[in-house]
Amino acid sequence: MNSTQSRGCCVAPACAGCPGGPLSRRRFMAGVGGGLALPVLQAAAPSQARDPARQAPIRNVLKVQPALLYDIPKRREATSWRPWGGLQTEQDIAAEKERIGRELAQMKATADFPLEVGEVIPVRTADEAAAVSKGKPDVALIYAATGGTKVLETLTPADRWNLIFVRHRSGPVYLWYETAHPRFLRKAVDEYGHPGMTVEDVVVDNHAEVLWRLRALAGLKNTLGKRIVAVGGPSGWGAGGKRAPDRAREVWKLDIQTVPYPDLGARIKRARADSALVKRCQDAAGKYLKQKGVTIETRREFLDNAFLLTEVFRDLLDEARTDAITINQCMGTIMPISETTACMPLSLLNDEGYMAFCESDFVVIPSGILLHYVSGKPVFLNDPTYPHDGVVTIAHCTAPRKMDGARYEPARIMTHFESDYGAAPKVEMRKGQRVTNLVPDFDVRKWVGFLGEVVDNPFLAICRSQTDIAIQGDTQKLLEEMKGFHWMTCYGDYLRESAYALKKLGVEWVKV
Repeated sequence: MNSTQSRGCCVAPACAGCPGGPLSRRRFMAGVGGGLALPVLQAAAPSQARDPARQAPIRNVLKVQPALLYDIPKRREATSWRPWGGLQTEQDIAAEKERIGRELAQMKATADFPLEVGEVIPVRTADEAAAVSKGKPDVALIYAATGGTKVLETLTPADRWNLIFVRHRSGPVYLWYETAHPRFLRKAVDEYGHPGMTVEDVVVDNHAEVLWRLRALAGLKNTLGKRIVAVGGPSGWGAGGKRAPDRAREVWKLDIQTVPYPDLGARIKRARADSALVKRCQDAAGKYLKQKGVTIETRREFLDNAFLLTEVFRDLLDEARTDAITINQCMGTIMPISETTACMPLSLLNDEGYMAFCESDFVVIPSGILLHYVSGKPVFLNDPTYPHDGVVTIAHCTAPRKMDGARYEPARIMTHFESDYGAAPKVEMRKGQRVTNLVPDFDVRKWVGFLGEVVDNPFLAICRSQTDIAIQGDTQKLLEEMKGFHWMTCYGDYLRESAYALKKLGVEWVKV
């Protein structure tokens, strides 16, 4: 996959897909069509106090080009003349092309992410195989019915993501159902030898198996090259995180845009001088407090100031033409400047489909971007504790409330715990909810993942949003394999997509 394909659209100033200046919400929705928007965009944003032409959350379409690899054998007397496979005539190929088209249409109809699928291209020769790349798809989906090894190798260059589909019982059996492993992946030896492809890139019969792989690649496409605003600059937790911003740029190609704190302070001052804006933010805060399940246990002005700070953050996103932001020194520096904490603004933005992270920790932020795009839901950057007895507590003061992308969870608006200042949500996550947990390492070499279940929302003397997670796996192994510090959590099971995407970057995966 080349660099222009991997970068998020509507981020770079000269993006070919975004002529004519900053991208408004209206232009974004017109460009992708209502069916491709993130689920989290469907609800009205409770904190929105300005024109809806603000920068919208960005989720770029994954472009897939299907190709049918085949050959038509000719009868010869007294010798083997036809390979394995149920497609032997031009009529067979025509019927198969129609079958593939129907199956892809059904698959696309069930996709919960933006997906564009081209017309099936029949391929018999190396020249026809090379032509598949002309449309610059993100993924080539090759239906390997029959045909030669060299043509299949031409169809699967290492600079693009490729999937191979073979049939066993879903239609006429394919030749490559027999030979994909020994001849293509292993090149007739014991070692794997096709660059960029593994056994996980071959699917038998099941288009649901194709779809989750495409979901993973869509998440990876949207993550690579992502632009993110870093208020106070990028950072990384602990001694191991000192190189985190550089590693994020090298491995994930992140475009990190620094906004100095003096600049933020000036913006907040201007916002406070705008009496109409201040009034709109106060009204928005009042409406927020009227939502079902919301109570306030801090000073109201802290919440009003948080809504004003949210609008300042929106300005930064508008100007950078992106939907991702992180705040460095959020446990101190920002408080006297904003006269609140960043906790509520980050929670509000995440609820509205943006990505908003505390601490500017670029050890974990790439995992948040990836998990957000894989799941289509808000994600929760959190502090883990010591796993024990099959349970681990995760906590932070910036949890989203719309964790499933649609419904708000109950929340108590309190102070930020360590400072006992400002406004922070104590979100009550849904008991019984299955969650995905990603545990990134400092060096982007080996990540850990595990599924859990929400079993409690205690009220300990720790960060406000706190949840006990029952570990659905080996607690001892988790203890032994834990890396880095911060974790990333979201509702649902997205372990296989996360693992598949990471392996495309050469990152080892450990499932607990």
